[in-house]
Amino acid sequence: MENHKNNLDIFLNLNVRGLSQSATLLINERSQQLEAEGRHIYRLGLGQSPFPVPYPVVDALKNNAHQKSYLPVKGLPQLREAVAEYHHRTQGIECSSEDVMIGPGSKELMFLLQLIYYGDLVIPTPSWVSYAPQAHIIGRHVRWLITRSESDWQLTADELYRLCEQDPGRPRIVILNYPANPTGRTYTTEELRKLADVARENQVIVLSDEIYGELHHEGMHVSIARFYPEGTIISGGLSKWCGAGGWRLGTFVFPPNLRKLLNSLAVVASETYTSTSAPIQYAAVRAFQGGIIIERYLCNTRRILRALGNYLTEQLREMNIQVSQPQGAFYLFPDFKKHKKQLNQKKIKTSRELCESLLLEAGVAILPGEVFGRPPEELTARLSYVDFDGARALAAAEQVPPHESLSEEFLKHYCNHTIEAVHKICEWLECDKK
Repeated sequence: MENHKNNLDIFLNLNVRGLSQSATLLINERSQQLEAEGRHIYRLGLGQSPFPVPYPVVDALKNNAHQKSYLPVKGLPQLREAVAEYHHRTQGIECSSEDVMIGPGSKELMFLLQLIYYGDLVIPTPSWVSYAPQAHIIGRHVRWLITRSESDWQLTADELYRLCEQDPGRPRIVILNYPANPTGRTYTTEELRKLADVARENQVIVLSDEIYGELHHEGMHVSIARFYPEGTIISGGLSKWCGAGGWRLGTFVFPPNLRKLLNSLAVVASETYTSTSAPIQYAAVRAFQGGIIIERYLCNTRRILRALGNYLTEQLREMNIQVSQPQGAFYLFPDFKKHKKQLNQKKIKTSRELCESLLLEAGVAILPGEVFGRPPEELTARLSYVDFDGARALAAAEQVPPHESLSEEFLKHYCNHTIEAVHKICEWLECDKK
């Protein structure tokens, strides 16, 4: 049996050796295991929306549960039309259904794009945990662009220019994710214009991951495709703003001049996943059509996330933990470097050791900065503030007039488990001081 195992190791593709399960999924399973053992765990690891799917979209799924036929590889025509119209309505982007590709989650579409496009993958760090592993599986070269906390972890046009200047003709895909996982930060219009200018000058393809766009806390998301329409692929889906992560539906919108890239992606899709779930695609039409009910849903989810993100930021800063105020999504990226001395005394010298100690000693599950591309010794981590009953909080927020901010009392009543988790982190640090 041992020899058989060794033979399997030999025949494993070199590109997957050493890779582990996605950190975000692994922390969820680890939390479940500890809870099964009787531990009380605060789940701030997995980035899953706490809110229910809007009921008109759920009703659409119920009404289309009977749909059982294989759909076109590129997606249900009505859905592709709805996605194109959505991007025109919300961002003023000129596109048609022929520019849209539907897949079983944007994650799968990203993987196929890297598979068919031969070029470097440029990733600003910190970044979502699966971009780089996908590139490694395929065998693509990853170029990391290290950002700084002083710049709110944002990629600057100057940094992108310096990279492109090293080898001007090299094909590249640059990933922009904003509002960002793991920092919750986003780009200003001027920053996007400057990035677009550099990308255009160097003929870079921008993969703009805007899966959290509708969760911009002020509802003011701007796509870089407005300024670089000819070279931007917009990635989106239902998982975050619609609360439908488990439905697995992603969207890509290509510029018309990259139609060959879209068609090549569809060829590979036809030989892999065939098509996306039919009932889910029919229901997604209703989601992208929008309307008053969905707009009210989005307004209230943003209010809750904005108020909670700001409150937690204040709590962490009071403990001398450096953290940028979130502008969208439901993440914070705290830096514990000002506690380095006391953590080192506990033999905590890496972000992984930090998060392991927090989980075992305080019962708080967060993810180390290392899995987001940061140096191991940097004491950063991602905190996903979603451990609360989103349906209950949403129903309560609907009773508060839209012009009013949600109070601290509201947060402590409806989002208390998440607030408790951050207090546990602070208490854990205080305990270390004594």
